[in-house]
Amino acid sequence: MTLNILFAATEARWPQYEAPLHRALEAEGITDYRLATEMPAEEVDYIVYAPNSDLQDFTPYTRTKAVLNLWAGVEGIVGNRTLTQPLCRMVDSGLKEGMVEWVTGQVLRHHLGIDEVLARQSGEWRPSVPPLARNRPVGVLGLGELGAACAGALAALNFPVAGWSRTEKHIPGITCHHGAEGLKTVLAGSQIVVLLLPLTGATENILDADALSRLPEGAVIVNPGRGALIEDEALLAGLDAGHLGHATLDVFRQEPLPADHPFWRHPKITVSPHVASETRPETAAEVVARNIRRGEAGEPFLHLVDRGAGY
Repeated sequence: MTLNILFAATEARWPQYEAPLHRALEAEGITDYRLATEMPAEEVDYIVYAPNSDLQDFTPYTRTKAVLNLWAGVEGIVGNRTLTQPLCRMVDSGLKEGMVEWVTGQVLRHHLGIDEVLARQSGEWRPSVPPLARNRPVGVLGLGELGAACAGALAALNFPVAGWSRTEKHIPGITCHHGAEGLKTVLAGSQIVVLLLPLTGATENILDADALSRLPEGAVIVNPGRGALIEDEALLAGLDAGHLGHATLDVFRQEPLPADHPFWRHPKITVSPHVASETRPETAAEVVARNIRRGEAGEPFLHLVDRGAGY
């Protein structure tokens, strides 16, 4: 029987994904299939999905075996009560590589004081030598696929890296902490903090006024995770008081970030327009096709979302 695969993302994504999906499906040995942006709901076997698509009611998709998310984050869909089918998040090698490159670049930017160097291009010769990486402790909050990869890359550059996750993790070369006390320990010892946590009820506003006060004076925050991980007002207060040195933010509670938002004008905030990393069609299509093949073979799906945990 022909396999029916519905592509349910924004219209602009279809031309980007159509050819890579066909190539990936055929590479997995799937040849008798139909891939389209429209088809009767009762005939759909798999949904390739983006949470910002028009499809929000999964009730009619009674034959669907899995919803395969194109995004790493699932907070926009995991709470949908009509979604009873298995949900798989995107763990994509291209997305991981892009995130490692962005995070490493931003951490090195702050570590080396590149902003200050650029600001001093006035003809005045004022040498300022940064410390070695081994003397600049970095904290990574979130040790999933992306967090672990970034922590590993930073450790390879000789930064002392402490990681934190809600549950216990063991990653070679990384000092791992978990739980409430572990979070306090990581914050207190980190001159640069990178946020790569999923957004759940337990992580929203995890960097509130109390958490931010535990950071060393002059600490820098790099957030390519989710905007709501940080309490905006507390961040602004910490920067204005001089306790925090800078915040480089790639994600926000509202996107695009409104033109009148105070983040745009703050001298200690760098606004990055959600470009830290993105799912790459070529590599993401391979993950989708692999999961479809596994589903048809009766094998467990990869990257299955735990609805209770929210990721």
